[in-house]
Amino acid sequence: MNQIVNFIFRAELPQYNSIEELFKALIPVIGQKRGVQISKLPSAGASLKGIGQNLKGVSLNKTEIVHITGDVHYMALVTGNKTVLTIHDVRSIVKGPWLKQQIVKLFWFWLPALCVKKITVISEFSKEELKKVIPFAASKIQVVYNPVNSQLCYTPKKLDVRKPQILLLGTKPNKNLERTLEALKELDCTLLIIGLLSESQISLLKAFDFEYKNEFYVPYQDIVNAYTKSDLVLFASTYEGFGMPIIEAQAIGRPVITSNMGAMKEVAGAGACLVDPYSVNSIREGVKKVLGEEAYRQNLIVSGLENVKRFQLDVIAEQYLALYQSL
Repeated sequence: MNQIVNFIFRAELPQYNSIEELFKALIPVIGQKRGVQISKLPSAGASLKGIGQNLKGVSLNKTEIVHITGDVHYMALVTGNKTVLTIHDVRSIVKGPWLKQQIVKLFWFWLPALCVKKITVISEFSKEELKKVIPFAASKIQVVYNPVNSQLCYTPKKLDVRKPQILLLGTKPNKNLERTLEALKELDCTLLIIGLLSESQISLLKAFDFEYKNEFYVPYQDIVNAYTKSDLVLFASTYEGFGMPIIEAQAIGRPVITSNMGAMKEVAGAGACLVDPYSVNSIREGVKKVLGEEAYRQNLIVSGLENVKRFQLDVIAEQYLALYQSL
């Protein structure tokens, strides 16, 4: 009889739900072949009190397999040796003053790496980053890509040549919104921006006189609708552990512009226009090329639909099932 897999989730916060959406899609598929259980932690954040509450707040059966779905890596200290830990990225966690970095490395990487049986990462790029942090546990690391959500179905749309709508996802510093706006300021377009805008970003949008709509803390179905309404998805991020908007846009059938580096280049395959995210001119020229050359644009869409096949739910679920079986 197959052992139950207990999926441990961080406490829910409205502004952070990417990990939850990912595994909520995977778990029903995995559940067709294994028993599954979901454990949600009681405390959000990374205070000592919150970490203590979380370490005490999960009831575990020693015979089950535990899968820590991300963010709360320190839970490996109490989950036992039949544990799979998914690490979504490294750089966004290990930052700040030197002492803080060492504490984070200890409780989020070094000790968990010693405790768990397997570590999954979401790209080859992330694997190479993580190996530098935990070289002693490199043999435990395995790449399992993120799956594309089954709610995202191919929905063709004729380009609005007069005034295309461009979808921008994310407003944190790595999302590169400021350079992106600089690149688009001379283009007659409308913007749909997903993510909470800062005062400086709002000021920039007003200075460039953009016509835009901003949504944040939205349910996933609204994000699906945003892809469907858009003519182009522009995701010129400077750093990603994976880059979900790339394959989500490809699944809908939208041309994608993304960065020519790291995980984004790896994930996009041949289905995206690659630009230098640090060059305003490179971003601008990429947008002009995609909007202005119909044959090129259609080729990106076709290549994107082909590329996204390797991220289908059943493909990724089988990889996790094989991993659980190996335990």
